[in-house]
Amino acid sequence: MSLRMRKSKVLPPACPLTECMALLGGAWTPNVIWYLSDGQRRFSELRRDIPSVSAKMLSARLRQLEDKGVIARRVMPTSPPSVEYSLTVLGRELIPAINAIVGVGLRLKSIADDPALLRSRNRRPRRAMA
Repeated sequence: MSLRMRKSKVLPPACPLTECMALLGGAWTPNVIWYLSDGQRRFSELRRDIPSVSAKMLSARLRQLEDKGVIARRVMPTSPPSVEYSLTVLGRELIPAINAIVGVGLRLKSIADDPALLRSRNRRPRRAMA
């Protein structure tokens, strides 16, 4: 006799967690949010902050974040025109999540930098002999 399969009551893939993780999982998105958390930045400043990202990728990511309402783009009336990016209210709500990820990253880095610490964390406690 087999058990009857139950239907899941969890929301389908369009759930809020999936939506947020899809945004944060995008290439360079956490980096952009991290550097904008300190205030407004111009494109060239973000390029200098994140040297590994190409101009094309950064431009695409900024456009995507603007479309999602995470960042605001302001064109400055200068010659030549300059653009500044800043976090919106929604974007600032992501800062605690990014800070938590950074905290875990720092702990992981300290473990990786200290092999003795890594060995002690991987060691299983010995059972007492009876």
